[in-house]
Amino acid sequence: MGLFQRIFKIVQAESHSVVEKLEDPIKMTEQGIRDLKKSLSESMRSLAEVKAIAIRLKKDAEDQKKMAADYERKAMLLLQKMKNGELDAAEAERLATEALAKKEEALERANTLMAEHRQQKKLADQLQVKVEKLKQMIAKYENELITLKARARTAQSMRKINQQMSKLDTSSTIAMLEKMKTKVIEEESLAEAYGEIAETSTSVDEEIDEVLSTPSKAKASESLEELKKKMGIQ
Repeated sequence: MGLFQRIFKIVQAESHSVVEKLEDPIKMTEQGIRDLKKSLSESMRSLAEVKAIAIRLKKDAEDQKKMAADYERKAMLLLQKMKNGELDAAEAERLATEALAKKEEALERANTLMAEHRQQKKLADQLQVKVEKLKQMIAKYENELITLKARARTAQSMRKINQQMSKLDTSSTIAMLEKMKTKVIEEESLAEAYGEIAETSTSVDEEIDEVLSTPSKAKASESLEELKKKMGIQ
């Protein structure tokens, strides 16, 4: 099992012990990603070098092919001069033979260079595949690292909450609330009692004032008779 497989196997476990160890896998993963990026950088540099070699080999091979074609053209010109009587036959054939020999040498070099080019091209293709795989691995582990950090924060928050809750003395809190509730009820009852007393006192005072301030019925009747006499009403 590889380094990253071990890391994420640990992270997948849902237990309190993992919460305590989350910080280590995060650091290990970050270091692993840095190592992968370093390997990617080196691989890309090697890929560029191999591609450059392949390009140069192909160009050299094409140059040798052109050289071979040029030697063949020169041999034909020599034979043409011989045919036209412009050049001695033996000399023309000797030079033409030399030109054709150089043509074959150039073609042989071209074939060798093309073989090397194909080899370097194959190596470059293999390196390209590895580079792409490294890029995918880095992207994958970076995404998993984001998830890992988020889980670590969540786990740490839950741990703090649970620790705080475990420290709470619920029995004393409930007792305190019940005590406050009883005290409030007592205060409310006392306030209501004082209110009733105040209302009773006020009612008695009002009755007394009413009796003292209201004329008697007899006096009222006398006043009525006197008024009727004044008005001549019998």
